[in-house]
Amino acid sequence: MKNVLVTAIGSFSADIVIKNLKKIGMGVVGCDIYPKPWIADSLSVQKFYQAPYATDSSKYIEFLKKICVKENISFIFPLTDIEIDVLNCNRQWFEENNVCLCISDKNTIDLCRNKKGLYNFIEKSKLGIKLIPATAFTKDLMPKWDWPVVCKPNNGRSSQGMVYIHNRKEWDALTSGHNLKDYIIQPYIEGPVITVDVIRSPINGNTVAIPRRELLRTLNGAGTSVYVFHDKSLEKACIKLANALNIIGCVNFEWIQNTDGEYYFLECNPRFSGGVKFSCIAGYDCISNHMRCFNNMEIDNFSLVRNQYIARKYEEFVTSLD
Repeated sequence: MKNVLVTAIGSFSADIVIKNLKKIGMGVVGCDIYPKPWIADSLSVQKFYQAPYATDSSKYIEFLKKICVKENISFIFPLTDIEIDVLNCNRQWFEENNVCLCISDKNTIDLCRNKKGLYNFIEKSKLGIKLIPATAFTKDLMPKWDWPVVCKPNNGRSSQGMVYIHNRKEWDALTSGHNLKDYIIQPYIEGPVITVDVIRSPINGNTVAIPRRELLRTLNGAGTSVYVFHDKSLEKACIKLANALNIIGCVNFEWIQNTDGEYYFLECNPRFSGGVKFSCIAGYDCISNHMRCFNNMEIDNFSLVRNQYIARKYEEFVTSLD
């Protein structure tokens, strides 16, 4: 039995990741920045470790190295963007010690984590994907679109730092009080967010795309009630983009659908989506197929049988007694 280290097991995707890894016979070790009694899924792993913040990259990497040696880890499944950013820049030790980082290649991660760079890549690739116009922030330059406009960090995560500006007064207040040099500005498009779980095999580029409309979302962008549906044109666009980016394994693409039904690409999160369990419930095991991508195995094909509404609920557990 090979062991997998799953990070950030207090996050939304952790429960199904742990369950489905165990189903395929993997040993699962988990970590999180919070203590064990605070994390329900600490009860689901064979060993739990409290991790330092990934923002302290050197300390975090040393922590992971120690766990990999102590627990004989063969694979790492990072579940948050900041952890992927740190691992993406610190691959050498893991490669030399036969620990597989289950993420896409460095160039792919670098591109996906740079909104302006990804925008330029898609624009030049001529894939036929609609993009929301974007411009780099310049303090003395007024937005060229009608209000409202959206300001977001170029390397932002989970809607963090995103600001909606509704008028000139708000614009002046924002630009006079904040340093926005690493922000991009876009016109606001009204419509539902569409998240697509995308799984691509590095063997031959075989790709599966499973869209869902976010009906209810948390403030940081995690869907709690969704509609999983089939849309051939959207899925085809996702497959084209995944191949162009050389995606490996499971990631998620976010789109927004305007009032005319057109899809505009928002971003690629190079990790499991917070709602990856919705796709698993709909009939496709994203987790085992993600693992297949890093074991030189072909992934399963998929065709959604029926569109479906799926809602998430929360459940409580006693994790410790004093």
